Amino acid sequence: MLFDLDGTLADTAPDMLAALSSLLREENRRPVDPTVARSCVSRGAVGLLRLAYGEEIADDEFERLRVRFLQIYADALCVDTRLFPNMAATLAHIEDSGRKWGVVINKPAWLTDRLIDALGLTTGAACVVSGDTTDQRKPHPKPLLHACTCCASDAARCVYIGDDPRDIRAGEAAGMTTLVALYGYISDAENPHAWGADGVLEDIAQLSAWLRSRNGAGRLR
Repeated sequence: MLFDLDGTLADTAPDMLAALSSLLREENRRPVDPTVARSCVSRGAVGLLRLAYGEEIADDEFERLRVRFLQIYADALCVDTRLFPNMAATLAHIEDSGRKWGVVINKPAWLTDRLIDALGLTTGAACVVSGDTTDQRKPHPKPLLHACTCCASDAARCVYIGDDPRDIRAGEAAGMTTLVALYGYISDAENPHAWGADGVLEDIAQLSAWLRSRNGAGRLR
């Protein structure tokens, strides 16, 4: 069982948006609508900065802002971040049933590892694949396939859960079952039912029932 992190495993938006607000104050920029910004959190620093600055910004200036944003975020990356409701119980159920679970995320490892540790997930995760673990990032399937190798599992027996179209494309390309986390950072303008996933979850607590409905308890991990 593989999870995206931002908007799927944990609600990281409060700390991501706090970092963005701090950066914009430093740069004397007007704040962004927090509701709109929340829907961009799954796209990371790039998505949030594109929202705040638009597309008309020089590459070197954008890189400066990206680096500064990550510095600010790293200083307070797990102040208000929490696992989503019912997530801890779901992970415990996965472990108790003899399955493995892991995380595949586009964040760089120097942030991911600290965040996973702060959330108390380091010992439970069978694998943590960050954006720089392989030479590709989602939506390329390579990070997910690397996770399969780490977990000693076939892709066809894995489920990947995410809240962004890139997650679903990556999972499909890897040959996995895919589920959309509807509780994640999805804007009203998006239609996650059209992303082509195998199913949707309004609450992670629905995962076990979904697997049973697919008769997948013995087939999927």
